Amino acid sequence: MSERTAPRTAPLRARAEIDLAALRANVRTLRAHAPGAALMAVVKSEAYGHGALPCARAAVAAGADWLGTATPEEALALRAAGLPGRIMCWLWTPGGPWREAIEADLDVSVSGMWALAEVTEAARLAGRPARVQLKADTGLGRGGCQPGDDWAVLVREALRAEAEGFLRVTGLWSHFACADEPGHPSIAAQLRRFREMVAYAEEQGARPEVRHIANSPATLTLPESHFDLVRTGIATYGISPSPELGNPADFGLRPVMTLSASLALVKHVPGGHGVSYGHRYVTPGETTLGLVPLGYADGIPRHASSAGPVLVEGKWRTIAGRVAMDQFVVDLGGDEPEPGAEAVLFGPGDRGEPTAEDWAQAAGTIAYEIVTRIGTRVPRVYVNEEQDG
Repeated sequence: MSERTAPRTAPLRARAEIDLAALRANVRTLRAHAPGAALMAVVKSEAYGHGALPCARAAVAAGADWLGTATPEEALALRAAGLPGRIMCWLWTPGGPWREAIEADLDVSVSGMWALAEVTEAARLAGRPARVQLKADTGLGRGGCQPGDDWAVLVREALRAEAEGFLRVTGLWSHFACADEPGHPSIAAQLRRFREMVAYAEEQGARPEVRHIANSPATLTLPESHFDLVRTGIATYGISPSPELGNPADFGLRPVMTLSASLALVKHVPGGHGVSYGHRYVTPGETTLGLVPLGYADGIPRHASSAGPVLVEGKWRTIAGRVAMDQFVVDLGGDEPEPGAEAVLFGPGDRGEPTAEDWAQAAGTIAYEIVTRIGTRVPRVYVNEEQDG
């Protein structure tokens, strides 16, 4: 038999199943890790590929006090969809939608004088004060204001604008560089610098509602970093921020996304048959090949060629040859599943399927990237939408 014909009614080509009950449970677990702090569920980049609106609603239902996004456009979309409460956004460029953010009652991050000038002018035009959080660069070397003279000027001018009624300094915050590397010396150094920069701002008259530096790994392992608020990103979606810290189950977390596809073709081939572009894989003997209709246009990393794991009918298979734009092949070793049979790329691991971390190892990256890059051609299918109990 050369190939099998697809059944008359086939399942979806592919799907990313999003378990909202798992997400709600993760939020509750994370709150328990930081009982003295409020929790911000970070839903940037479409909730790390899971879908911003459904995940934001589930997180709030489970007790998240804040929502966080990178861009103001992401935050404005949440507000426009009716999400109440506190929403913060931090990745601004000159000319950004400051006035719209002020009118939507968002908390906006300011790292330097250009941003402070723009948000102050926008507040003047809007006729209402902006909610501003001053970001300190405590050692990450990315966003944030440098300590010393730069921080002193930013704090002074922000407090002046506050006194004039143009803004309210609602928060002081920073971000760790190496919280996912236990014992890294930068962790203690950043905590010390953050305390110093916060103390300076408060000595000058700042009265922030929240002070925060803890990301997912710090929330899980550094209680001394929790302050008033913790920001949980990847852990909200049940993925460990670092294998060195532990797997999801070690922290009481459960992966939220399961990515699967329906086999598009199953066929017999002889030994010595080249597979996919460049013939980087040649069948060692007579076998069956399965065609999985997902490729790098869907977010499957090409770097996982000849390495990515897939569960088909209870057995782990490995990608045979290169990942193409829309598809890849697995060697089924003579087994003959029907076209339409499920191929599970990753999930929680309950059924023996690979996890996002397995894919990260195969592609030489991190699990954050694996879930976040899954593209819009893959429909998100939400399960367990109703609140527990």
